[in-house]
Amino acid sequence: MKIRTRFAPSPTGFMHIGGLRTALYTWLFARKNGGTFILRIEDTDQNREVEGAIEKIYASMRLAGLDWDEGPDVGGDYGPYVQSQRKDIYLPYAKELVAKGHAYYCFCSKERLENLRRECEAKGETFKYDKHCLHLSREEVEAKLAAGEEHVIRQNVPESGVSGFDDVLFGHIEIENSTLDDTVLMKSDGLPTYNFANVVDDHTMGITHVLRGSEYLSSTPRYNLLYDAFGWEIPVYVHMSPVMANAQRKLSKRHGDPSFEDLIAQGYIREAIINYVVLLGWSPGDNRELFSLNELVDAFSLEGLSKSPAIFGVDKLRWFNGEYIKKMPLEEFHEMLLPYVCKVLDADRFDTMFIAELLQPRCELLTEVPEMLDFLVGMPDYDLSLYEHKKMKTDASTALPVLSDMVGVLSSISDWSFENIKQAVSGYIETKGLKNGFVLWPLRVAISGKMSTPGGAYEIAVLLGKNETLARLNKSIGMLK
Repeated sequence: MKIRTRFAPSPTGFMHIGGLRTALYTWLFARKNGGTFILRIEDTDQNREVEGAIEKIYASMRLAGLDWDEGPDVGGDYGPYVQSQRKDIYLPYAKELVAKGHAYYCFCSKERLENLRRECEAKGETFKYDKHCLHLSREEVEAKLAAGEEHVIRQNVPESGVSGFDDVLFGHIEIENSTLDDTVLMKSDGLPTYNFANVVDDHTMGITHVLRGSEYLSSTPRYNLLYDAFGWEIPVYVHMSPVMANAQRKLSKRHGDPSFEDLIAQGYIREAIINYVVLLGWSPGDNRELFSLNELVDAFSLEGLSKSPAIFGVDKLRWFNGEYIKKMPLEEFHEMLLPYVCKVLDADRFDTMFIAELLQPRCELLTEVPEMLDFLVGMPDYDLSLYEHKKMKTDASTALPVLSDMVGVLSSISDWSFENIKQAVSGYIETKGLKNGFVLWPLRVAISGKMSTPGGAYEIAVLLGKNETLARLNKSIGMLK
């Protein structure tokens, strides 16, 4: 069997993490098995569509490195791939169901439905349509249609028996038909509902495997009743556990949880996000954690998916991001880093490649780079307590004589370079019989004004240059005096 999978997002905004994971698993499954990956836009709910969201979907997918074999912008033999452009496809199928008795026209007003809903709530019952219009005669239906009365087409779910299906993760599931509602298949605006369109589209596009969230488990029996009514082959279902913000709730943009685009804007790199997200509900079966996209294709299997919900954690994502930054070529990191460096520094004045070399082993988030470098522009006001270090046995009183000596040591250097600075300061340390930290800690504080910096005293002195280093040193000596 030639495997055909699809990712079918709605154009309602940015790609959330759960949607990215669904797209990723679906893409990996297709690529691993030499199948076809399809992008389909499900825009039947026109009221929720956000302007420009389709373009954002394309951009997000490409940014994530997930290409598609068929889709709205690349074409294919099963188009159109946007549901609103397939409008004329669905009604004939709905009428076929009506003719077979598996669906019926419903002319109930919004007022009647709302009253029925309130009655159910008053009884503490879950709302279900009462099949009122199922009992209209053919003549009554035809008369109402001829008169142009507003209507929908509803699925006629059996009132007894059970509907079951098999899922790769959750096994065999059965649901009493009496608990299922006669949901709308075709809306009054002539567009299908999601529940109907996705069944028709999956069949007509030859989809063999459907990977989606476990929230659709309860809807699947209704879908299968439609498959059975048409006599169509049912696809293989893989319902995946949710991605949670914590033990109580799912990730949600409404609650301020980040989307894929948010994470990119926050300074996370694509490869790290993808690597982390794929492990939210999937395991390779060994202890590996770091994968390239190609390595994920080789390692991925449905057997590695988990039924348990996965919790999204920023701390772990930061770790992944830091690991990816450490492993990338310095030139690539420098190119990625440069826009953030330029937010605070004049790139013509500072050795940005040297800055990249210093930051690469220390940086976890690119957006934190400006704050890590801002002291190079101007030394901040700082508290003299920064000189206190129990391990180094330093404080303000021990710093003053050391820094006073450093003015002479550093002033004597004619060729201002890392090696020459290190040689001069190391010579002083050795001559005085001091420990490195006793000198280097106060020196670094004196020329940076910060507790932590991306590099030690030597590296900062190189970046600042001789004149600025001596100026800051003298300013700090004045503060200490």
